[in-house]
Amino acid sequence: MKFFLDSAKTDEIEYALDMWDIDGVTTNPRHVLVSGKPFLKVISEIGEIFAGTDKPISVEVNPHLDDWTEMVKEGKKLAAMSPNFVIKLPATEPGFKAVYELAADDIKSNLTLAFSPAQALQAMRMGASYVSPFIGWKEANGEEITHFVDEVTAIRNNYGFETEIIVAAARNARQIVNSAVSGADIVTAGMPVFKDAFDHPYTDVGLGKFQGFWDETPYE
Repeated sequence: MKFFLDSAKTDEIEYALDMWDIDGVTTNPRHVLVSGKPFLKVISEIGEIFAGTDKPISVEVNPHLDDWTEMVKEGKKLAAMSPNFVIKLPATEPGFKAVYELAADDIKSNLTLAFSPAQALQAMRMGASYVSPFIGWKEANGEEITHFVDEVTAIRNNYGFETEIIVAAARNARQIVNSAVSGADIVTAGMPVFKDAFDHPYTDVGLGKFQGFWDETPYE
């Protein structure tokens, strides 16, 4: 199971890379907006952070584009900026076509905003390097998510697709664990989600007890 950080804040990314050895980054227009920097500037900075590594950085084409030729054109422009960049495209008919065309030029893509196994299947068929089934939004809307990830993973395994599954919009440790149990390749989440997942109140209680015992025991 790989961990990707869902962020466009360079300070968060540098921290997560240094402390957690994250395996990659996913960005989206909201994250770029929150970074407070222009799109091209911030993705360039993120690319520099990962220079010399093989860790992928998902960067999204203009979400207003609804013509696959324009998606491909922008995708090629972005891919040329960094060998780490993976082109993020929406789970729409033009998006699927753009995935196919980019794959023909050996440009990696991440098919995002997938909310059904059928969308994930089409992404795999069209040659997506990654597909991002969104779980946080689905669960918040009252939809079941565990079988969703199970089905996407089963489809990939049944037919030997090379697409890696990025479980996106994970909101808590339970969702991260469920995704790992389901056999997904990657979970992407924000920094607070990972921090909470790596922490547990009983660890703090136990550490406090052990510190007390340590202080009461002669060292030599």
